[in-house]
Amino acid sequence: MEKIHLRRARTHTVLAAFIALVGLVVVFPEHAHAQAPKTKALPPRVGSPEAKPKTKGAVRLVAYNIENLFDDKDDPALSGKNEDLTSAKPAAHKQAAANAIIKLDADIIAMVEVESLEALIEFRDQYLAGRGYDHVVSIDAGDERGIENAVLSRFPIIESRNWVGMQLEGEHPEKDGNRPNEWFGKPLTFHRSPLRVTIEVPADRSSGGAPYQLTLFVVHSKSGRNFNYWREAESKGTLKLIEEFTKDHPDANIAVLGDFNAETQDDSVQEYLRNGFADLFIDRPLDDARSLTHASDRAIDLILYNKALAHEIIRQSRFVLGTPQLDTHADWRTAAKPDGYASDHCPVVVDLTPSDR
Repeated sequence: MEKIHLRRARTHTVLAAFIALVGLVVVFPEHAHAQAPKTKALPPRVGSPEAKPKTKGAVRLVAYNIENLFDDKDDPALSGKNEDLTSAKPAAHKQAAANAIIKLDADIIAMVEVESLEALIEFRDQYLAGRGYDHVVSIDAGDERGIENAVLSRFPIIESRNWVGMQLEGEHPEKDGNRPNEWFGKPLTFHRSPLRVTIEVPADRSSGGAPYQLTLFVVHSKSGRNFNYWREAESKGTLKLIEEFTKDHPDANIAVLGDFNAETQDDSVQEYLRNGFADLFIDRPLDDARSLTHASDRAIDLILYNKALAHEIIRQSRFVLGTPQLDTHADWRTAAKPDGYASDHCPVVVDLTPSDR
């Protein structure tokens, strides 16, 4: 009998302990959850995690490939593989892109991959209302997908133009890498015309007390690893346009900026550097992720400037704003985009003093 009572006592003790444990979880579930370790948000894989404060009295200039800023309206000129009805940029991605622009407090934004002026104005009115971007330009660049180069500005745009279909030096070679080139023998032209825009900062915003003008050549060079020859021809063509412009405007402050689909060491960018332009990040360490601009872990979004503009560039203000990206090895066609995704490119930023010296 004594052994039986002992077994019962042990059983009751174990049962009571189990009930007490269950009761703790049931009665205090919040307490149990509160003890779970918190995870920190990971820093962006490319670019800097935070925006630098804008320099007092400066104008903030940004180059941003916003990635397929398409609206949900059908463009009858686009069909087949270029049909735009399925290309509308998701609202969450638009909001994230707008959040980045707001965080930057950008004054002038040179954009690429914009569907149209109407799509850009719709984006501005829905996501950037009241932010001062009263001056807008977006012009057809000749791209088969319909994407254009564009500018959003807080200051008046006094001139804009582009050169759709302009012939460049040379013709397409027989091979595209190891493949037959579909354009073989045809003359080279701009795949997407650069957009020239001149912006005037009013005297009351200029540190020199007089209106200040800035001319941008917004570029979106041909993509593809086998098209270096095409990008180099586009660089030479853009430099010719700049040369023609400076004949009448010898003291013009000029920036060439956008998506070059090439890095500083590549021939197409070196063409600019050999002809009077400087790269904002010429001294970037190759292993410094903070100055990379694209999900491919490359720095292909650039701001180049001529000697006249060099006096106004505030180099210590430069940075790349990191935004969430897919993993390097993810398939961008099928992989789900991370929370806060805005574009596969990051904005490149610099402040300048709006005063000719």
